[in-house]
Amino acid sequence: MRHGEPVGGKRYRGDRIDDPLSERGWAQMRERVAAQESAGKANWTKIVSSPLIRCRAFAEALAAERGLPLLIDANLRERGFGRWEGLSHREVKEEFMADYLAYKADPVNRMPEGGEGMDAFFSRVTTALAKHASAGEAGGKILIIGHAVVIRVAAVWALKAQPIATHYVDTEYACLLRLRWRDGQPSLVELLNG
Repeated sequence: MRHGEPVGGKRYRGDRIDDPLSERGWAQMRERVAAQESAGKANWTKIVSSPLIRCRAFAEALAAERGLPLLIDANLRERGFGRWEGLSHREVKEEFMADYLAYKADPVNRMPEGGEGMDAFFSRVTTALAKHASAGEAGGKILIIGHAVVIRVAAVWALKAQPIATHYVDTEYACLLRLRWRDGQPSLVELLNG
């Protein structure tokens, strides 16, 4: 599940900007969990979270409410966006138009200065996801609370597509991606946005 809306609205937060959830963000997360409960799909046995507060705070609250074990995994933090972090999309376009156009033309290889390359990010996230999936293979259902690009990578990984495909996956606040792990491989079950 992606975190809800953070304080400060939409902007490049990456792995360094650590804004907490807004009231609306908390409500979005609660609504998504309630929808999973009413559908009979909230039978998680463990929660894993990014260490960033916009994920971790809700993960800690939900784990405490349900008496579930919680693991914080630094490998599930968001992709670093370098010098764009903290800026809105409008501000990036105004201040770094050439870099922005290069990134949009080749988002795998043309990160902003100081940003994390897609190959390293993809490997970091999929290695962590595989580790958690293997640990839960004995019938447990793990809820991972993460970020937009982490969710996109998970979907692309399950579909066995190239990393460039992450830019064609829409991930709204509090969206939920369900994967099934069988025989050491992920498969996509559903992506719930909005």
